[in-house]
Amino acid sequence: MSTPARVAVLISGSGTNLQAILDAAAAGELPVTICGVLSDRPDAAGLERARRAGVPAIAVDYREHPDRAAAEAALGQQLDALAPDIVVLAGFMRILPDELVERYAGRMLNVHPSLLPKFRGLDTFRRVLEAGDAWHGSTVHFVVPELDAGPRIIRYRIAVRPGDTAASLKQRVQAGEYRIYPRAIRWLAEGRLALRDGAAWLDGRRLDEPVTVDEAA
Repeated sequence: MSTPARVAVLISGSGTNLQAILDAAAAGELPVTICGVLSDRPDAAGLERARRAGVPAIAVDYREHPDRAAAEAALGQQLDALAPDIVVLAGFMRILPDELVERYAGRMLNVHPSLLPKFRGLDTFRRVLEAGDAWHGSTVHFVVPELDAGPRIIRYRIAVRPGDTAASLKQRVQAGEYRIYPRAIRWLAEGRLALRDGAAWLDGRRLDEPVTVDEAA
């Protein structure tokens, strides 16, 4: 893009991934303009992170709407008003309506704390321990209507250590997310990454498997 890509970020909580994105943009490592941060929770701490960075912080409180459809419509209107080139889900804990996802097809990213396609949904740290898996991690993927099923772009992989708990896994995985998420956003903003034919393509090559970054790398 000849001008920096406009990026809108959706959050529900503390916004630690948002902070990593804001920091990368401020450092010149991410050629984007963060045009707004939206949350479904007006008390989300991530909104204050946005305000401190001088970024518009917008809350769409689902409880103030008569039903979920009305709340989703309001969220979509606020998002569209920002005119983003890229939409980033960073701990947004609601399932978006198919119509909104399809409107931003190829321009909406999510980071999920598992080595997709394993462990879609919630409680991934507990579930990987219960399964006895040797590896865990996080995956950045394009968002499609099916939950956590979009084409994978890049993943951060850690070895599960003896004595690991859900809390220790979460801490290590999140540290990796702060590395890989800005990288994927940069690829999309620079036009190097695309969604084509139901797959992620990077630098003109179809990614049959995501780019892998290991913990020690």
